[in-house]
Amino acid sequence: MRIAIVGATGAVGTEILKILEQRGTEADFVAVASERSAGRRLPFRDGHLEVSALAPEVFDGADIALFDVPDEVSLEWAETATARGAVVVDNSAAYRMHPQVPLVVPEINPEEAADPPMGIIASANCTTLAMVVPLAALHRVAGVNRVIAASYQAASGAGQGGIDELWDQTELAAKQGDQVRAGLGREVLEAGEVFTHPLALNVIPQAGSFKEDGYTSEELKLCHETRKIMGLPDLRVTATCVRVPVMVGHGVAVHAEFDEAIDVDEARRILSEAPGVELVDDPDNFSFPTPLLSAGNDPCYVGRIRRDHFDDRALVMFCVADNLRKGAALNTVQIAELLIG
Repeated sequence: MRIAIVGATGAVGTEILKILEQRGTEADFVAVASERSAGRRLPFRDGHLEVSALAPEVFDGADIALFDVPDEVSLEWAETATARGAVVVDNSAAYRMHPQVPLVVPEINPEEAADPPMGIIASANCTTLAMVVPLAALHRVAGVNRVIAASYQAASGAGQGGIDELWDQTELAAKQGDQVRAGLGREVLEAGEVFTHPLALNVIPQAGSFKEDGYTSEELKLCHETRKIMGLPDLRVTATCVRVPVMVGHGVAVHAEFDEAIDVDEARRILSEAPGVELVDDPDNFSFPTPLLSAGNDPCYVGRIRRDHFDDRALVMFCVADNLRKGAALNTVQIAELLIG
């Protein structure tokens, strides 16, 4: 088995290599990145992988190509990889909603990875993954028909630039602490190049770019991808996506309505047994999911589970996942493992 990792030097690409090493995946690996990264040596297992520049020949002999690159790069190169015999697992948004490309979350729809028509399999958006894994577990028992979600998305979801911008603003706020404590943070902090408002000591009710009907691209991804992954094209889903001053870990507050009544204890039992989910729900001891808890870990955490006071067929819960790990790299590797298996 030969696997090419395209975008191997990026934040998610390096996480993919880390996960492949941790899980002991047996294959020959080829690290691929842009021309400017060619020749770099990436630590891997007991040695190194030398980075090759992205070119058609890097896919020769490859069985699987894991893509973590911008949409436009996937659109340009994915079909080159498939033409040379590789199955592409793409972590960008380029093919997620393509009708001939399966959108796969191994805990939910692993069968979709078998024989993809175009030789391309898409991996879901990081915010979608934080919510859809626990939601699908409840759907299998009670049948979900309506979802209202509000996301709390980390700066790293906007890439390394988002991390750097939040860190720089946080340092600046600390240096100007007297003004900040006096409520004059707006005079200390300014918007940077990544976010439209200062993110430090703030929240921004915009993640992604604005699209039709006032929704952002992140909100539309969360809605459309949830329907496709769960095989529910008519599922009523709406979302508000918010950027928060957190480095790693996307949270989603979920209000879900079901066809059948489901009580809190039953929901906890279902979620405690669901693959890929870890239940953290002991409010009496202040035990519930947080971004810090998720950082560097595999599961989708879920807690704060409670019944809607006005509808015994509705539950409210809070879900969190590491957006670089399960939200990107891990799901990609899990899809590759389905293909290897």
